[in-house]
Amino acid sequence: MRRRVAFLSLHTCPLLQPGRGWAGGMNVYIDELARALARDGFHVDVFTRRHDRESEPSVAVEPGFVVHHVDAGPRREIDPGHAVRFVGVFADEVMDRLRTDGWPLVVHSHYWLSGWAGLKIKRETALPHVHSSHTLGRVTQAMTSDAPTPGHLVRLAAERDVIGEADVVIASTEQERSDLIMQYGAHPDAVNVIWPGVDHDLFVPGVGKSAKIRLGWPSVPTLLFAGRIQALKGPDVAIEAMAFLMGDMPDLRLVIVGAPAGSHGTRDLDRLQKRAKALDLGSRVTFADPVPHRRIADVYRASDLVMVPSRSESFGLVAAEAQACGVPVLAASVGGLASVVGPGSGGLLVQGWDGPDWAAAARRVLGERGLATDLAIRGPLWAERFSWESAVDRLARVYDALG
Repeated sequence: MRRRVAFLSLHTCPLLQPGRGWAGGMNVYIDELARALARDGFHVDVFTRRHDRESEPSVAVEPGFVVHHVDAGPRREIDPGHAVRFVGVFADEVMDRLRTDGWPLVVHSHYWLSGWAGLKIKRETALPHVHSSHTLGRVTQAMTSDAPTPGHLVRLAAERDVIGEADVVIASTEQERSDLIMQYGAHPDAVNVIWPGVDHDLFVPGVGKSAKIRLGWPSVPTLLFAGRIQALKGPDVAIEAMAFLMGDMPDLRLVIVGAPAGSHGTRDLDRLQKRAKALDLGSRVTFADPVPHRRIADVYRASDLVMVPSRSESFGLVAAEAQACGVPVLAASVGGLASVVGPGSGGLLVQGWDGPDWAAAARRVLGERGLATDLAIRGPLWAERFSWESAVDRLARVYDALG
């Protein structure tokens, strides 16, 4: 008999297209982890807020993995800051379904909003509660000089309670574990580090020229930024770096794969496009729509260098997947990226977010054939440590210890 686990993903559905709206690495994480748990004999019910009028109440993704759309607030995507009003309703609806379908071994919440719902469920049912933050409000706030908004203060208070009362908190890296302990007072024994994984059947090295042909890309050196269009992810850094690379790399192009995200996403995209035009980059910067996660491997392979200039990142799935594909990576030396792109990996870390520094690092990789080859060889070997099978093995032990 399958062991049942309930995942909570209140603000975004794992079936949504990553790179668009609020869907990103966490969506991929939940989808891939649920599939891997199902293959290991678990039954995973993922509860998410209904985000449109067309979604079926329940969607069987594969045997042992079902996504349930819960009515809590308007049937459309909304800003997480607005979704906070529906946390209680969401938690109540989930509990009603669990009473009918059977209580799970544990409730595992993802992101602070789901954590708040998970805390309510724990308090009312005594079910064990496992929580994954994915991003931490105190960490992201430290990256801006702006005063915290009232909504952010609510988030910080909720995170404090969720992290303080969860039976187990999952951290993606040692840096996140340190942040949880030092900034939130999490008990060290309650924090488990479990790295996210990479699908090593999908993300494998390939021939860059062939991938360019399949995608219809010109056969020229190409930089890639892949992620949601928002300031936190740093697409502006990639554009600023391009301005300093124009003179000595006349054929170089930058492809930005992603869509506006968050309440300021459209404004951020407009600002990026205007900045590219002001820097006279013209057709050298291409803005492309997100592609399904199962097709992003070819986008990595068609690129000569993947840039991950995030200002905050708990892990950095793009950096891990690109390395698995044998593509060199430049990543900001921040948060989990410092672990995903460490010494001996298939990438280099860049301090800060100044265009000239990123341009210098890109020029070094693209200009030194020996370095680029070395990084391309080391990347897949390094990425082997990021395995969904390993993540499930460790997570299963956490679940079983609580059940």
